[in-house]
Amino acid sequence: MHFGRSVGRTLKLAAIFAYATLELIAKHPSTRQQRAEWLHHFCLRALRWMGIAVSRQGTFPERGIVIANHLGYLDVIALAAVHRCVFVGKSEIRHWLLFGWMTTMAGTLYVKRGRGGSAEHAKAGMQGVSNAGIPLVFFPEGTCSLGDTVLPFHSGLLSQAMEAGQPITAALIRYRLTQDNGPYLSLADVCFWDDTLLVKHIFRMLAVRGIEVEIRFADAPIAFSDAATGQRKIAAHEARAAVLQLRAIVEAEALVS
Repeated sequence: MHFGRSVGRTLKLAAIFAYATLELIAKHPSTRQQRAEWLHHFCLRALRWMGIAVSRQGTFPERGIVIANHLGYLDVIALAAVHRCVFVGKSEIRHWLLFGWMTTMAGTLYVKRGRGGSAEHAKAGMQGVSNAGIPLVFFPEGTCSLGDTVLPFHSGLLSQAMEAGQPITAALIRYRLTQDNGPYLSLADVCFWDDTLLVKHIFRMLAVRGIEVEIRFADAPIAFSDAATGQRKIAAHEARAAVLQLRAIVEAEALVS
């Protein structure tokens, strides 16, 4: 039964990508606003067709930076479905077959990791996104976490955002299952944080029923300390603390309910 559900949803997902490709060719969005708009509607369709629900608490800021913990590829789809936005991605993605072209057409701001000055080069792009009136989203962990914690944050992009005077708002992403999937499927098949081959993980994820993505936004941008403005590591620590604070609030609310 799980295999049949995966096959059916895989065919749906393939149809979504085929339609999205034709849509991009026909419309060829050129401005950041048009590309963010396309990504927003694409992600809404994808979640609906895959039977994935998104619940939101708080307000997605209209401008500035949004930082969040990172649990997997669904994070991007869920955030874009909630609000029109632009993402930061590693530069290698732009060379991936088809997917790289689609992420580029979605307006992704690419950053070269592991090279000196890459964050500095991203500053102009971040400012361009801000000037277009669109929020920019990135995941300071740099990779997917294990789900039971939040990894230390990288400081490069954070420091560039702070130097540019961008407000930085914390967000927390969590997943839960609202339906019983039996003993063979769990949240580990939703959050991509292990060494499973990506294609295999997506195929198993499509078999999971009742996936709900919970997104909580902080009420206000992070109020960094004076020390954080001059020391990148302190800024990264305070940004991570803001996300962990959201997590503590959500967990406390869950205990009460």
